[in-house]
Formats: sequence, C-alpha cells, structure tokens
Amino acid sequence: MYPNIQAYDRGVMFSPDGRLFQVEYAKEAVKKGSTAIGIVADAGVVIAAHRNINESLVVPETLQKIFKIDPYICATYSGMISDGLHLVSMMREKTQSHRMIYDETEPVETLAREMAEEMLTATEYGGLRPFAVSTLVGGVDTKPRLFEVDPAGALAGYKADAIGSGKKTATEILSKEYKDGMALDEAIKLAVSIIKKINENKLDSNNLEISTISKGKGFKFFDQKTIESYF
Repeated sequence: MYPNIQAYDRGVMFSPDGRLFQVEYAKEAVKKGSTAIGIVADAGVVIAAHRNINESLVVPETLQKIFKIDPYICATYSGMISDGLHLVSMMREKTQSHRMIYDETEPVETLAREMAEEMLTATEYGGLRPFAVSTLVGGVDTKPRLFEVDPAGALAGYKADAIGSGKKTATEILSKEYKDGMALDEAIKLAVSIIKKINENKLDSNNLEISTISKGKGFKFFDQKTIESYF
C-alpha cells in the first residue's frame, strides 16, 4: 500500500505501482454493459448486440446498439451510453471527411486507430476522464476486418471478439467454435446462440440487433422479422 491513494484516484495520473485508477474504473463500466459480438466471416463481418431493456415503457428502437458509420463500416459499443454515442458521432465525422477528400471508404484499421488515439488522449490530460466504453469496429475494405478499442486506447484486430458483461463466456465459446472462412449465416447463428446462452435464453427479437457488412453489398441492418428466424 502507499499513502494518499485518493491523490491518484482523482485524475489520470499513475500510482506508484503503475496503475491508472480512472482507466480501471472505466473498464469496470464496460463490464456492466450489454454484450456485443463481432465475427469475421468469409464474405464480410457480423455484428450482434444485446439491447438491455430494463424499463417496460421504453421504446426499444431508441436504444440502438449497432450503428452504420459508412456504407462499408459499422460499430457497436458496451458501457456508458452517452460515451458510446459520442464516439459513434466522431467516427461518422471522420469517415465522411475521408470520403469527401478521397472519394472512398476509409480503411477500417485507420478509423479504429483514430478512435484509439481519441480514447488514449482522454487518459493523458487533467480535466478529462477516460471514455467508459469499449467499441467494436467492423467493416470491409480489401477484406473483412474487425477491431476492438478499449477505454485505455488499446487497439487489437480480431477474427472474432466480444465486449461487455458476457465477454469472458463469449470469448471462451468463440475460441472453441469459430472457424476461418465461416459463411455469414453460420456466423450469425453462432453470435445469436452465444448471446442467448449469456442471457439464459431470455432473449427475443426486441432486444437483439444484428448487422452485416459484406463485400459488394455493404451495411445491412436486420429487421425484427429476419432476426426472429434465427431463434
């Protein structure tokens, strides 16, 4: 232990044993978020996200979890809703600017790295706090790609990944059942089965979102009737 722990708890500064408490707290907020899964398939990327609806009077469509960023890029988040929506707006601005200048879809990894830099910046200056979300950024440029960015600004590419409260269970299942070159439909079924298991089968089409980004077709958001076909 070390004296005056609160001095390191009030801002983004390292404690004597190399910890950033505010970043750790942000990661705890992500663990309380609803589960989202991304899977790279042969012809694109699948994103599936659970909408955690706790109020009977809420309109489900207003709790959107998967967002079209560009015709060939989408994103989802787990953690604090306001932070997630802010990062979505930032991603849209960056891809729109890239398209206006270069007349093309921004490379998925470039966008993910830009978001990692933004999230890292929030851990480096006084008066700011880390973003309390992890994001999955998926899309197709030269091939299907999937990236995760966490509250510390750490970036990694994945074949399949999960964020949120069910990350541990989802990752264990993905490690066993994911196969290179999966068909999009096969990847969708795997993602849905994992989210159902995490939520003890208390899942229906009202609190699940599914999207794909595929070669030649781009972003597709599944309607409720299509989602129901996977139950």
